[in-house]
Amino acid sequence: MNGRLLEAAQTGNVGILFELLKAHPLALHAIPLTSNETPLHVASMVGQLNFVKEMIGLKPEFTGKLNQDGFSPMHLASANGYLEIVRELMKVDSSHSRLSSGDGRTPLHLAVLNGRIDVIHELLSSCPESVEDVTFNGNTTLHLAVLNNQFEALKVIVEWLKQHDKEALLNWTDKQGNAVLHIATFTKRREVIELLLGKDTVISAGAVEINALNECSLTALDIVQGFPIEGANYWQIEKILLAAGAKRAHDILHLVSAAPNASGEDHIDESTAPSSSSGTLFDGIASTFRFQKGRDSPSEVRSDLLVVAALIAMATYQAGLSPPGGYWQDDNLPINANSTNTDQPHHAGKSILGTKSTFSYGLFLFSNSAGFYMSIYLTHVLTWRFPLWLELQMCLFGMAITYFNAMVQQSPGVFLVTFDIYAGVVQLSLPLVFLGARVLYEKWRRTHPSPSNYSLLKLVASGVRLLYVKWRCRHRSFNCGQ
Repeated sequence: MNGRLLEAAQTGNVGILFELLKAHPLALHAIPLTSNETPLHVASMVGQLNFVKEMIGLKPEFTGKLNQDGFSPMHLASANGYLEIVRELMKVDSSHSRLSSGDGRTPLHLAVLNGRIDVIHELLSSCPESVEDVTFNGNTTLHLAVLNNQFEALKVIVEWLKQHDKEALLNWTDKQGNAVLHIATFTKRREVIELLLGKDTVISAGAVEINALNECSLTALDIVQGFPIEGANYWQIEKILLAAGAKRAHDILHLVSAAPNASGEDHIDESTAPSSSSGTLFDGIASTFRFQKGRDSPSEVRSDLLVVAALIAMATYQAGLSPPGGYWQDDNLPINANSTNTDQPHHAGKSILGTKSTFSYGLFLFSNSAGFYMSIYLTHVLTWRFPLWLELQMCLFGMAITYFNAMVQQSPGVFLVTFDIYAGVVQLSLPLVFLGARVLYEKWRRTHPSPSNYSLLKLVASGVRLLYVKWRCRHRSFNCGQ
């Protein structure tokens, strides 16, 4: 674009514009050949109303042209809140209010993002269909208002939807299946949730689907309880949701599976319904505490695993240095065959349990070492590429060598020393064994899908409960036939 023409558009100097056109009558016609940015884009962005009017009169087709960033003059005027310029552009073609930018945003989206209330009113009244436009991520104007903390803009749109019988848009979802209620609970926007579900809401009763599931199978209540925060907002949000009838996802699934079918008989989905009261308890606990992608933060889960691994390492290391029974405090070697000493021969510093019971000591040593070396391996994996990673690995390696040396030194007899070395080799190879087993298991799962989760654990729980009932029948005097 000509430098003087750019200056005229920025300052709104119409005189310079006409001087340039007098000297170069085809100057405006040549702009599309050299640039996507027109004087109308520049004047709309900086709010030069008179210059915009002149440009519209000279080149009305510029109103629908997108610049190198994918924005039309309507986008730029709406984002900056220039209401009069928006009106002038709408006179040319009201459909320009639905022009989509490079990322799918319309002028109404930009007005909402920046809280331009007057422009929002104008665009909705001039082109009501624009409220149905979504971005490439599936975000509606409602999503954008909540995500960008534009509560006043949200109120305007919600009231407009109520007046024009378009409240169904409140339940439109983005590509992750999140409706505006999901977004509001995830960002802990109490005022938004009150607007949607509170006692003084203008929205019709039942218009908001409070128990809708997103792509992660989470309801709004799942989100607020799965990502708690400190402060009063959390409890107030939860109170509002519960008062409106919000439920957890697993509660909804249980209700659906137990709902009567068309013939009036109860229908229970065998793949999800528990076979006994113990199964119900187990399902509830498992659904509440198991890891779920999208609900649980990977960084928080990693931190929790690091804490558990550190506790296991500390407990097993201490147990290895203080074995059951302790250590011999003196040497006891028979001087001759006629010695009357009845104690077993031993050396100071050796394990008493290892001297008295080779099997018990070997079982303790192998099990304790398995826990210790696996906790070291978990720490290694969970801290991969951390700052000072190499220094941390040296510390872990040193601790593992110290533990192994301590086990060798405290074990009595050549057999137990050999067992120590064998156990150390086995423990160090355990991570590779588990890695291979996990790969094989994942391949098996893809080719042999399980009909239900936790089926083995459910079977074990049912078996334990059956054994308990039989035990009670044998030791208590009550009717076991019922």
